[in-house]
Amino acid sequence: MKLVVGLGNPGLEYENTRHNIGFMAVDRFLSNNNIEAHLEPKFQGILGSCTINGEKALILKPVTFMNLSGESVIKVVNFYKIKVEDILVICDDLDSRFSRIRCRAKGSAGGHNGLKNISSHLGTEEFKRVKVGIDRPAEHFTVVDWVLKKFSKDELETLSSLLDKISNLIEEFISGVDFIKIASKYSSK
Repeated sequence: MKLVVGLGNPGLEYENTRHNIGFMAVDRFLSNNNIEAHLEPKFQGILGSCTINGEKALILKPVTFMNLSGESVIKVVNFYKIKVEDILVICDDLDSRFSRIRCRAKGSAGGHNGLKNISSHLGTEEFKRVKVGIDRPAEHFTVVDWVLKKFSKDELETLSSLLDKISNLIEEFISGVDFIKIASKYSSK
């Protein structure tokens, strides 16, 4: 069984913010595939499930807030006995230009508190991740203000096709396509 995790913060005030691009990506995948997801309190997350090409998968949006995402992830991993190599986490990337996709089979959190918390709870950094560029803030923004800033109208238009691309990436991951091939196909320069 695969687990796809989109990172973000719950609540209307965080919708369409840079930090919520992981939520936006899994929402697009759920919508594109007509998959229902529901709040599951015991997992501290919104959870959906699907089968693609005979492969079962869970789609998770932790509702713990970004910095505690690992609390939700570890509950799902332990309950469903999911292997670390079958986990894909989608999050924002402050160190990449807006809309750039970076696929990594493993690696450090790179200062991302959601990834740090997941690594801490899993006891490893060996899980796959898709990092979506949101740019560095301009000088007059703090990092916190920047990641919680809503996307502009122009950015949202660009994001629509980007989210469809990530939805296709998720489908290929669930289908069992080798992650090296996925990374080669979807990572942008």
